[in-house]
Parts: sequence; C-alpha cells; structure tokens
Amino acid sequence: MDTILDILSAVIREAISPGTAAVAIAVIGLNLHFGYTGLLNFGQSGFMLLGAYGFAISLVHDIPLPLAVLIGLGLAFVFALVLGIPTLQLRGDYLAIVTISAAEIIRFVGRLSNLKELTGGAQGIQGRTYQPAFVELSFFGDGAFTLAPFNYTDVADGAGWVRALGGLVFVACVVAIVVLVRRAKRGDAPGADASERRRSTMHKLLVVVLVLVGLYALFFAMPVTYNRSGVNGWWVRAVAWTLVAISTLIIYLLVRSPWGRLLRGVREDEDAMRSLGRNVFAIKMQSLVIGGLFGALGGMVYVLASTVQPDALGRQITFFAYTALLLGGAATIFGPVLGTVLFFSARILIRESARAYVPDSIMSSQQTEQFSFIVVGVALVLLVIFRPQGILGNKRELRFNV
Repeated sequence: MDTILDILSAVIREAISPGTAAVAIAVIGLNLHFGYTGLLNFGQSGFMLLGAYGFAISLVHDIPLPLAVLIGLGLAFVFALVLGIPTLQLRGDYLAIVTISAAEIIRFVGRLSNLKELTGGAQGIQGRTYQPAFVELSFFGDGAFTLAPFNYTDVADGAGWVRALGGLVFVACVVAIVVLVRRAKRGDAPGADASERRRSTMHKLLVVVLVLVGLYALFFAMPVTYNRSGVNGWWVRAVAWTLVAISTLIIYLLVRSPWGRLLRGVREDEDAMRSLGRNVFAIKMQSLVIGGLFGALGGMVYVLASTVQPDALGRQITFFAYTALLLGGAATIFGPVLGTVLFFSARILIRESARAYVPDSIMSSQQTEQFSFIVVGVALVLLVIFRPQGILGNKRELRFNV
C-alpha cells in the first residue's frame, strides 16, 4: 500500500511541477497554430529556447526582470517574422520540415562554443546565475508549506480509511464532472431551447465547484510539501500555473472573437477565405506570432526551476507538445492543459510503477524511463486510431486545409 501511495505522490508532484506548467503554456500556443489555424508548426521548441535565452541572459547582465521578459518575447516575435515571411506560403509537411529545421538551427547556435560566453555553449546557463532575481520577488515568506494544511493526518490519527475516503471523493468528482460536461454540451448544441441553455449554465457552474472539491480531496489524501519561496518551491509553482490560467483565458477570448472565426476559416479552406477578400497570409502570420509568444513564455517558465540547456529544449519538447495537444484535444480551450498534465503524469506513473514492481534483472532504472515513453507512445497511437479528436475534442474541428 505504501508503494502505491508513493507512486501516486510522485505523479501528483509531476502534475503540478513548473515544467508541466511551462509545457502547457507552449501547448496553448501550439494549439493556436495547429488546432485553430491548421499550421503544422514543428518548431515550437525554437520559440521556447529563444524565450529562455533572452530571459536568462538579460537577468545575468542585471537587466530588470520585466524588461528581461520583454526581451525574451521580443526575440520570439522577431523569430516568428523571420520564419513566417518566407514559409507561410507553404502547406502541410513542407511547413513542418521548415519549422523543425529552424528550431534545430536555434538549438545548434545555442550549442556553439564561440558563443559560450553568452549562451554557455552545450552546457547552457546555470540557474543560480539568473534565478535569484525571480526568487527575491516572492512574498510567500520562508519555511515549508503543505498543500492542503488540513489533511488526512489530522483525522483519526491518519488512518488509512480516511486517506481512502479522500481518494474516493476525488474519483466521484471526476465521474460527476464528465457526466455534467456531456450534459452541458447537449445544452450548447444548436437548436437547444432556453431551458436547456439554463441547465447547461448550471451544469458548468457545478463543474467548477466539483473541480475545486475534487482538487482539495486529492491533496487531502496526498498532501504535497515544498518550500514557500525556494527555487523549486510554491512561489514558482504559483506563478507558473497562474500564467497557465491567464494564457487559457487569453486564448478563450481570442478564439471567441471574430478573429478566431477567421482562424477557423483559414484552417478549413484558404481559397474560400481569399475569395471573400481576406488576407490569409496576414492571418497566418498573426497566429504564428501570438502562438510563438506563448511558446517563448513557456520557455521562460521552464527554466525558472532548472537551467537553460539547449538540448533540454530541443525537438523532443515539440513532440511532447504535439502529444499533449492530441491527447487533450486540438481546437479546444482546456485540451492543451488537460493533455499536458495527463501526458507527464501518465509517464511518471508508468516509470515509477515499473521501478517498483519490475525487478532490476529484467529492467533497469534507465530502461524504465524509456519504457514509459514507449507505453505512452503506444497509448497515443491507439488514441489517434479510436478517438482522433482527443479527450475534449470535436471531430468537426478536424477539418484542415493542408
């Protein structure tokens, strides 16, 4: 039992880690590219790396943190223009080849020994050289903090049944959320009457309440403790997930606007949009720039609790981002966040389970890491075959003009 709880604790820690939040922000930007505009951008890691370099190098040279953020975003903006002007006339796999090549160029430039004084070369930039500027902004105080402070250890002397009860409440909330979301979708369907729309609104409010109750039940059963303001503490997690929430809200507002309908039009039929007098190239460029800025912001968050290492933000991150996007559902608001959390959590669950229950004579610790990627990859293949729209997606959103 203790082994299972240790595995679940590791999964929860990974789910709320700054790295998971950073990739979620990058996936939100990729969703704007691929999900809403139909751009096969395989260079999101390039935007992340430029944002991370601009942010970290600026802080190393004692530039104020707000200006450092703007410099990182500025580099991503310039990269989007340089990348988009010659390539956005391309479609499908041609655009994918060009964008992944551009991202690899950024990575190899960052590895150059000639730029070691600036970028740190292949070793990258150590976190201790730029993290203090961010940590000093914390108003969380000193010492450790447990989420949630009132947990199973405070009831019946931490009896096992109390912990199990918290887990059951969490599972019940998840099941209820799934049921209510499906009912809310029926109320939002075309042709629904006023009473159905009112019930849909009530269901959405109940979903919000159940999400909060479910999260508390989860952390009640498996509390997590970190330092309040350390490099890898609650401060960086609070900032990271706040940025995820703000990014999600921005995308929600953008795609619900008339501009969002233009994106869908470009995705589904570029020629029809041109016949209506729309500048398709300009719409694509706007999408590439905005999604790239989210990628750069994700790169900055990614290095807040680690180091700026070019290989850590290579093409592998882009593939992870696409996996998370397809898992959660492209062209959805919450799909990128849900897919990212599930992807990283599932990988840790498989890895830790294999380490705990598979003997070293069969599979070493290093092999369990690769095994986790294999299992997640197979699961993704099955998902694409049997539910290509992802968990939250809609098949009607899978029409692409590529």
